[in-house]
Amino acid sequence: MSDIVPDGVQLTRKRAVLAVLPFLFLGLADVVLLLKWGVDPLWGFMILPPILFMSALAWIAFRSGFVGSGGAEVDPSK
Repeated sequence: MSDIVPDGVQLTRKRAVLAVLPFLFLGLADVVLLLKWGVDPLWGFMILPPILFMSALAWIAFRSGFVGSGGAEVDPSK
């Protein structure tokens, strides 16, 4: 199978984690803030799955090169 990543682009798990980590921390901080405000704990745990799901999708996107190619066209015939 041909490589679909342009030359000069390094895709690593570490870079993907570093890109997603701030958004994951913001989401988790939101859950903690809701719980500290005394809101029903169910609300905090209701928003937790979407936060984790979107963080996982973002990690996959950064890891696979879907995000971060800078809009460069990739030639699939290579």
